[in-house]
Amino acid sequence: MALNLSQKQEVVAELAEVAAKAHSLIAAEYAGITVGQLTAMRKKARETGVYLRVVKNTLASRAVAGTEFECVQDKLVGPLLYAFSVDEPGAAGRLIKEFAKGNDKLKAQVVAVGGQVYPASHVEVLASLPTLDQALSMLARVLSEPAAMFARAVKAVADQQGGGEVAAEAPAEAEPA
Repeated sequence: MALNLSQKQEVVAELAEVAAKAHSLIAAEYAGITVGQLTAMRKKARETGVYLRVVKNTLASRAVAGTEFECVQDKLVGPLLYAFSVDEPGAAGRLIKEFAKGNDKLKAQVVAVGGQVYPASHVEVLASLPTLDQALSMLARVLSEPAAMFARAVKAVADQQGGGEVAAEAPAEAEPA
């Protein structure tokens, strides 16, 4: 069913709002994917914070105008689905990579991050980015390591000087006077 002008404007406005907040964009060719596969992909996208939409390229081109994804406008050719990573930069890459394993008809065409366009092979790079929880745990480990090294050094010095163990002496019994 064709969209009328007001519906097209709504789609462009919605897509522009998502593009303004998104971290990354992957445009993938989806011709040949079944409705069931696309439904499963949409469900997984909602769970992982990815905005997934099939839109005409002219509408997508208008929507990304004025955003950091404006650089992809001339590369939007053919039947494409658009995956915007809203929560984490690598979420769309993981989604497309996961579903491309099970379906050779799903092929990334354009990858855009930070105003730069990358070839489709960069889906692998984007998918390998750590999740927010993984990044926070790596940061915590890096921040705690200097304190742990200092504690080990202090203990080593104390052991070397013989002060590593503190012997508790029992109080001597007092003699009656």
